Amino acid sequence: MVVHINSVGLFGLDAFMVQAEADLSPGLPAFDIVGLPDAAVKESRDRVRSAMRNCGFEFPGGRITINLAPADIRKQGPLYDLPILIALLSATEQISTDLSDSVFIGEVSLSGEVRRINGVLPMAILAQSMGYKNIFVPQQNGSEAAVVEGINVFAVKDIESLYMHLTGQRQIVSAKNDSKSKEDYFQLHDFSQVRGQFEAKRALEIAAAGGHNILLIGPPGAGKSMLAKRVPSILPDMTFQETIETTKIHSVAGCLPTGESLITERPFRAPHHTVSPAGLSGGGTIPRPGEISLAHNGVLFLDELPEFSRSAMEVLRQPIEDGTVTISRASGTLSYPCSVMLIAAMNPCPCGFFNHPVRKCTCSDMAVDRYLNRVSGPLLDRLDIHVEVPPVDFDELSAGVSAEPSSAIRERVNRARKIQTERLQGTNIPCNARLLPNNLTKICVLEPNANSLLKSAFEKMGLSARAYDRILKVARTIADLDESETIKASHIAEAVQYRSLDRKYWGKHQ
Repeated sequence: MVVHINSVGLFGLDAFMVQAEADLSPGLPAFDIVGLPDAAVKESRDRVRSAMRNCGFEFPGGRITINLAPADIRKQGPLYDLPILIALLSATEQISTDLSDSVFIGEVSLSGEVRRINGVLPMAILAQSMGYKNIFVPQQNGSEAAVVEGINVFAVKDIESLYMHLTGQRQIVSAKNDSKSKEDYFQLHDFSQVRGQFEAKRALEIAAAGGHNILLIGPPGAGKSMLAKRVPSILPDMTFQETIETTKIHSVAGCLPTGESLITERPFRAPHHTVSPAGLSGGGTIPRPGEISLAHNGVLFLDELPEFSRSAMEVLRQPIEDGTVTISRASGTLSYPCSVMLIAAMNPCPCGFFNHPVRKCTCSDMAVDRYLNRVSGPLLDRLDIHVEVPPVDFDELSAGVSAEPSSAIRERVNRARKIQTERLQGTNIPCNARLLPNNLTKICVLEPNANSLLKSAFEKMGLSARAYDRILKVARTIADLDESETIKASHIAEAVQYRSLDRKYWGKHQ
């Protein structure tokens, strides 16, 4: 008799159904797992055998064959331990319950504990969409899977409690969704703590409202990193679809904190400048999401931008433009979403005091030129807003008046993002920064004097076609913050101002 137990596999962010088929036959003792398993799946034989014996279950003699179907898709990881074990218990009639409407996933320890695995959320979503009624997951993954409605989620501590549940002796209580917020983070990182820097805060508000990429350039100690770390406190509220997308990526990468079922605040990722290109974009023998995908729907902060390797910076060019990153390996091609707001911060020269109002720069023109040119023109062109962060003077620092809190800024950002959502309804475009060229003419309607100003700026500054598009998008966001249907000359003037900084620094030595 062949026993079928339902399970789920994972390839990138996509889950697929798997059946663990168990066949017992007479002969010399053997335990084979087929169906294109990797090394971790093959090792299930030893984990399952020890767990069954240590928990007092009868381990079958003779020849055991486990097939993980479909056999043409590679199975990876230890998550098939639990379905294999349940298949053996059913094949030996130690469990006689009908399990056709249930799905099992989980790693089993030698003592019978069921351990946490990665990628439970997309697996639970697939199981629910396929019409299964129950899904059994490790206890540590219970709240994560409970996000999915329409399926009973049972968080299993060990195989003994699972056996008691399946035989009707003691029921496992269904897991509940207990998502948390990051209020503590917002209390520690609030714009009310930032003295001065009104221009930089205005630029960050525009960037947050439209999802625009931004470059902060200024001397050491001016507050670039402090400003960037407070951006999550003013980002617009996440939609439920965005929370699911973000949580799926963190679940697959194994970055979802224990006990946290849903990521409800936009992520903030700040990799060190020694990160490799694969660490940024994703990759590895078993491809995993990189930092840019882990920042999906949130912020990717690159501090000390010129210190990143040239290859690491250039690998970002296509993903930040397309919103997806594609990883090709011999086993297949994976695509991870990476719709991020990129914040880059840098000093203007190696010593940091080029163009400083008080301190003298000690770098030669050649050193400044070499330092600035570590950031390529194409990457710089993809940063919608360039803003200078000057040093804060003593009077501003010593003033006892608190600055505007993040809650007030976030209210304006939410209002502007709501306007964009209503305008872009049905287009799958989340914000102004993601507008396509064919949308610009219809959405970015300029008043006559605004059009004349943009034409003059384009000709005098020698802007590229990409810079032209990005000025329009930024101007559209500024108009949304002003709740204006059309783009006025003042909106264009402010947007153009945010594209002139590269001429001040990079153009000075060219």
